[in-house]
Amino acid sequence: MEVGAVAAMRYIKDGIKAARLVMQYTEHTLLVGEQASAFAISMGLPGPTNLSSSESMEKWTKWKENHCQPNFWKDVVPVDSCGPYHAKDFLGSSHGTCSKTTLMENIKSRSSHVGRHNHDTISMAVFDKMGNIAVGTSTNGATFKIPGRVGDGPIAGSSAYADDEVGACGATGDGDIMMRFLPCYQVVESMRLGMEPNLAAKDAISRIARKFPDFVGAVFAINKKGVHAGACHGWTFQYSVRSPEMDNVKVLHRGALTKRLTSLKCSSPHSFCRE
Repeated sequence: MEVGAVAAMRYIKDGIKAARLVMQYTEHTLLVGEQASAFAISMGLPGPTNLSSSESMEKWTKWKENHCQPNFWKDVVPVDSCGPYHAKDFLGSSHGTCSKTTLMENIKSRSSHVGRHNHDTISMAVFDKMGNIAVGTSTNGATFKIPGRVGDGPIAGSSAYADDEVGACGATGDGDIMMRFLPCYQVVESMRLGMEPNLAAKDAISRIARKFPDFVGAVFAINKKGVHAGACHGWTFQYSVRSPEMDNVKVLHRGALTKRLTSLKCSSPHSFCRE
């Protein structure tokens, strides 16, 4: 039950290392923003570092030229611009109130911004020879996110979760939706109750899909015996495995189930490290 995480941390390349430093050298769980960067540098990580690349700058420039579309704003004016934005006035109603019908329309009309060209999540689970489990998730976050946004990556139980007595889980996808369900905590707890990894993974994904049928995401599940599986919604999902007996990594499609392994990696859930 050791855990460490960082979020909204700029100028530090090795976010997952910073998360582990929080776990190892503090009694806190989550550090964020400028002070998370300062902490990482004080603990020996390189920085501050300019993390922009020519590719990312080109992508950002084209986005600005396209009036900052698409983005993650909703129910604001002006539309199709780079702001500043203001909340819409719904027929003179007070802000902060809405009907159940409006809420359901917002849920049904939500379109996912997650795709293979704007997603960079890495989630991994590793077993040692003693059966101890470590899991970690690292991501740059959603492309064109609103400044200050924190996704599911550093949220314990959402992007990753592990218990030596049960097993582990990692997640990737639309973190703003998935974090509401703590899918990896759900997976591990389902396995604790006797559910096989395949069913536990599918159950966690289906819980989200019932409420948000347009969401895009996936989880992998592995129990303490090494039985593993993956489940996804909205895309074709693959994950990779490797054990000491294997010469190379084996890539499996969603739902694949094998008998033994000691390392599991999911790539397409802010950084998160747990041991």
